[in-house]
Amino acid sequence: MIIIIVEPARTRRAPERAVKFAAAFRFPIAGVHKILRFFLIAAMRMPKLTIALALLVLAALASAMTYTGFLVVGVLADHLGTGRVAAGLLLAALFARFPWISKGKLRIVGVLPQPVRRPLMVGLLALCLLNFLARGEYVPAAFTGFTTTFLLAYPWLRRAIFERMLSSFLTFAGRNPPAAKDDMVIDGEFREKKE
Repeated sequence: MIIIIVEPARTRRAPERAVKFAAAFRFPIAGVHKILRFFLIAAMRMPKLTIALALLVLAALASAMTYTGFLVVGVLADHLGTGRVAAGLLLAALFARFPWISKGKLRIVGVLPQPVRRPLMVGLLALCLLNFLARGEYVPAAFTGFTTTFLLAYPWLRRAIFERMLSSFLTFAGRNPPAAKDDMVIDGEFREKKE
C-alpha cells in the first residue's frame, strides 16, 4: 500500500518558496521576447516577490540616476567655476519643460528642441565620464557610464517592451497584432490597366 501525503499550501516554509521562485526562472533567456516571457511567467507564479524585486530594481535605477545627476552638477560647477547651486539651476533651466496650450491642444515645450535634448545629455555625461577617467576616479566613472548606456538604450528598450506588451494584449483580446515593420521592405501596389 502506498500512502501519499499532500502538504497544505498555507504551511509551506520559506525555503520551499525560494525553490518555487527559482523554478520560475528555468526558461532559457535569449532575446527580448523570451526575457519578457520569462518575467511574465515568474510574475504569475510569485507575484509578491516579483513586485518586490521590480520595485527594488527601480529604486536602484533611480538612485544611480540621482547620484549621476549629482556628479554631473559637480563636474559642470568645476568647469564653469561656480557653485553647485548655480550649476544645478543652469541645468534645470536648460532642460526644463513646461505645459503649453496652443490651438486648443496641450503641448510640452522647453528651451531646447526635442532632437537636441538627448544628444546634449549624452554629451554632458561623456564629458563627465572622461573627466572621471582622467582623474582616476573609477566608481563615479562607472555610475556615469551606466547612466550613459541606459540613456542610449532606453528608446530601443521602451519600444521593444511596448510592442511586445501591445502584441500580447492584442493576442489575448482575440485580435491579430500588427505585422512587424521593416525599414528595408518597400510596400507597393500594382494594378493592371485594362485597354
